Amino acid sequence: MIARPTVQSSKELWRLAWPFILSQSCWTLQIVVDRILLSQQSIEDIGAGISAVILFWSVLSLFQWTTMYASTFVAQYTGAGKPSRVGEVVGQAMWFAALTGLGFLLLVPLADPIVALSGHDPDLQHREAAYLRYLCFSALPFLVTTAASSFFGGRGQSTVVLVINATGILVNVALAFVLIQGRFGFEPMGIVGAGWATVIGSSTSALVGLGLLLRPRFITEFGILRGWGFDRELFGRLMYFGLPQGIGASLETLAYSIFLIFVGNFGKEDLAATGIACTLNLLAFLPMMGVGQAIEVLVGRYLGADQPTEAERATWTGLIFSFAATLLVAILYVFAPGLLVVPFETKTDPVGWAAVVERVPLLLRFVAVYCLFDSLNLVFSFALRGAGDTRFVTLVSVGISWPVMVLPTYLAWQFDWGMYVAWAFASLYIILLALIFFFRFMHGGWKQMRVIEMPSPLLDDVEEPLSAENSAISSHLDDGDSVIASSPDAAGRG
Repeated sequence: MIARPTVQSSKELWRLAWPFILSQSCWTLQIVVDRILLSQQSIEDIGAGISAVILFWSVLSLFQWTTMYASTFVAQYTGAGKPSRVGEVVGQAMWFAALTGLGFLLLVPLADPIVALSGHDPDLQHREAAYLRYLCFSALPFLVTTAASSFFGGRGQSTVVLVINATGILVNVALAFVLIQGRFGFEPMGIVGAGWATVIGSSTSALVGLGLLLRPRFITEFGILRGWGFDRELFGRLMYFGLPQGIGASLETLAYSIFLIFVGNFGKEDLAATGIACTLNLLAFLPMMGVGQAIEVLVGRYLGADQPTEAERATWTGLIFSFAATLLVAILYVFAPGLLVVPFETKTDPVGWAAVVERVPLLLRFVAVYCLFDSLNLVFSFALRGAGDTRFVTLVSVGISWPVMVLPTYLAWQFDWGMYVAWAFASLYIILLALIFFFRFMHGGWKQMRVIEMPSPLLDDVEEPLSAENSAISSHLDDGDSVIASSPDAAGRG
């Protein structure tokens, strides 16, 4: 029997989700503004920008999603009443973030040969390589921000996550406005300006996140910093559950990257149109990622408190939120494509822009269909992750992305079937994901899964699990949020 949503579950989800939604919306704002500013420079810049970003994220997502999984541990430890373990697992995530972030610097001198593999036009390759180098420098602060945010997000302090992300994103957007097109005495820097903005903005978020995390209260209550010694068993368990999530996200993003590379070989107008459609898709996708994050936290907290029925209820409640919001955006894609494309207009190549505008409306119809299924995909995949079912999610995502999306796109390029055939298979991939995760969730095996060691009455240091109500709400309403709201750092996407 389905645990039906209630007024209480809706309030609970919304209280936790809205800061996550705003945080992801800030990321959307940053990406859209960057794409708009770059498109006003040239069609080549917007194509190079989206290609470099997805190539970068195909590598970064391996480490970011692995680091991010610490939030599920935090959620389950909080639900089980083990605050000391919360601080310890955040420390393991911070070790992983620092080491892998520094490793990205090794890719900086390899940017040119990496993008050369795409076979794109030499000028496009030059732009892609320049942007990729700056993105590599931003990896360390991105990952440190993710580790710090896992502490607050897993405990339900989603408003703090919003403060951390929004501060860096606002800095990024402001610098992009100044540097890309050249304002206030600066020379126009194009895609290099976008790179500088990303590095400085991500570093700002990392500093804010660390400043909020390393407060005396958290050091005392959760063992932050003093409990950050390397713990082989806990680190190994974080890798056991987190790495499958990271590998899945990385290979799935790599599949999208290769999809874009093949589309780029259809022509620069096709790549630019795809870049715009993908950017507009973020209007639906990234905010709903916020709902997914809230579901993952609630599922983790309720399972840690041994309340699987409430975990299921939270998931169905999230589905109503996600599907309704996505439907509204899908209507815009179908009935107002021309309005959505206007901000991206470039004056430097009127003929090329006309060809781009001709392609985008049909692509947005593809997006309108698959984004509705993507709302199911996000909800059920995040619920499964919150339980610890990361291996299944990874096997499905990787197992069908390459034969269903990448291979048909390659064949469409080789046999000149056209870009729309490639997009049809990309849409099919999203639809299949949604259906498989739905049936996995309905099977119910996830209700018995846990990522933490189970509480034992023989252990003296184990506290009582939180009640069903407190496990999901208490930490979100604790005085940590009020402290954040009044802090100088807080005054200062995605």
